[in-house]
Amino acid sequence: MFAGLGVSGAVAWSVARSGGSFLRSNPNSAILLIVLTFGLVFVLSAAIHKISATAATLCFIAYAALNGAMLSTLLFVYSTGSVVRAFCATAVMFGATGIYGYVTRRDLSSLGSLLFMGLVGVIVASFVNFFLRSGALDWMLSFLGVVIFVGLTAFDMQKIKRFASGAASADGEVAEKAAILGALTLYLDFINLFLYLLRFFGNRK
Repeated sequence: MFAGLGVSGAVAWSVARSGGSFLRSNPNSAILLIVLTFGLVFVLSAAIHKISATAATLCFIAYAALNGAMLSTLLFVYSTGSVVRAFCATAVMFGATGIYGYVTRRDLSSLGSLLFMGLVGVIVASFVNFFLRSGALDWMLSFLGVVIFVGLTAFDMQKIKRFASGAASADGEVAEKAAILGALTLYLDFINLFLYLLRFFGNRK
């Protein structure tokens, strides 16, 4: 997961330093990036049992790189300081809730479906607010997004820990692919938490 974040950060910084010339000179590049990104997530999630561990690793790294290219646009919208503050806040919150999910003896399974329904509700409401452009609703959705992904981080960490304990006897190939899938899950939790926090801390240029 940390390797994926490192790749995303390096690509985002490189694209931003170049001024995003490729994205600006190719109007369809953003659409292509979105299609490729979702395509790689689909391959990793749906075909993880059919592809090799090496292929899964390469897909994850490629996804992180493409996601970094998309995230580079944030550096054109928000000040560098606010992006750094949001990232640091995300790291602290993610670390704290991840540790809680790993060490707690409380069963968090019941939270999974509740958090998923809340996430669907936030996505639908965000789509509606794209047309309404309500500042108050946007603030509320950002707050709910933070709460949901904080909860999902703890839930996913506990789920991965339990799976790892049960898969101790699995062969190396299965264990490696499970590790990649777990890394992808936590990576998505981190990125989404960061995006919602940025909407709080972000100072637009």
